[in-house]
Amino acid sequence: MVRFGYTLMGEQSGPRELVRYAQTAEDAGFDFEVSSDHYSPWLVSQGHSPYAWTVLGAVAQATSRVELMTYVTCPTMRYHPAVVAQKAATLQILSEGRFILGLGSGENLNEHVVGQGWPNVDVRQDRLIEAIEIIRELHSGELLTYQGEHFRVDSARIWDVPDTRVEIGVAVSGEESIGSFAPMADHMIAVEPKPELVQLWDDARRTDAGPGTDGGSRKIGQIPISWDPDKDTAVQRAHEQFRWFGGGWPVNAELPTPAGFEAASSFVRLDDIASSIPCGPDLDELAESVRPYLDAGFTDVALVQIGDEQQERFLAEAAEPLLERLRAFA
Repeated sequence: MVRFGYTLMGEQSGPRELVRYAQTAEDAGFDFEVSSDHYSPWLVSQGHSPYAWTVLGAVAQATSRVELMTYVTCPTMRYHPAVVAQKAATLQILSEGRFILGLGSGENLNEHVVGQGWPNVDVRQDRLIEAIEIIRELHSGELLTYQGEHFRVDSARIWDVPDTRVEIGVAVSGEESIGSFAPMADHMIAVEPKPELVQLWDDARRTDAGPGTDGGSRKIGQIPISWDPDKDTAVQRAHEQFRWFGGGWPVNAELPTPAGFEAASSFVRLDDIASSIPCGPDLDELAESVRPYLDAGFTDVALVQIGDEQQERFLAEAAEPLLERLRAFA
């Protein structure tokens, strides 16, 4: 069964609105909800960036059925992994076992704010490996003292350990990151619908016994859409708020500020957006845009409806029939 999710896009909506959208999305029939975990929006025009963990705590109480997930948290700079372990355990209890901890190596945009610079990608990956080790150990409920190359933990323990283990998803982009994280994580997160990523992930998990090797490993993707009764309005909104998306991971991970993304995306045209992000009222076209993820073997796909001003109407008018179409060919 393929699950379809709704994205709580903190970069474009305030915290009270996000909780309200989460309730409505559950009522509309989405299977899970993912939350970005940013300190800054991608673009100034988006205009928001509330604290994801507070929002998710409120969402856990405002919903009862949907799974919840960070998409994704960087546990290596802005947060120490021991703190992430505590937050994830608490959220798992509040949600009564509905939480998945999505992790990644981060973006300069969000992590530079603590004034520790921005390490190269190899260091970021090494730090993430240590962070996952620490989180896993602390979720056992046992006392932990840890000395790694990048992190130390001194006599730490999670006192409120959930009955349901916190499963971990990790963002990967290629063979090297999959080789590092597939044995450590439960689920794969990727931003591109590449079947080779799914194959590499499954092969790595069969080779290296680890959590979830019983076939329960999920492959979780995300795709932006811009639904609107008027296609030109949909394209204009996507251009205004999501033109940063076309830079790709190597660019998006490195730029430090919304102003930097404004400059890097200044030459993106409306036609570029229209050809790369599904826009407009045609639900069959929007549903079809998800097919590459399904063909690649992804088990979960989260939709990002672009623009705060159109969230309520999207959820009220388009979400249920769109989900019907998605499930019909999934």
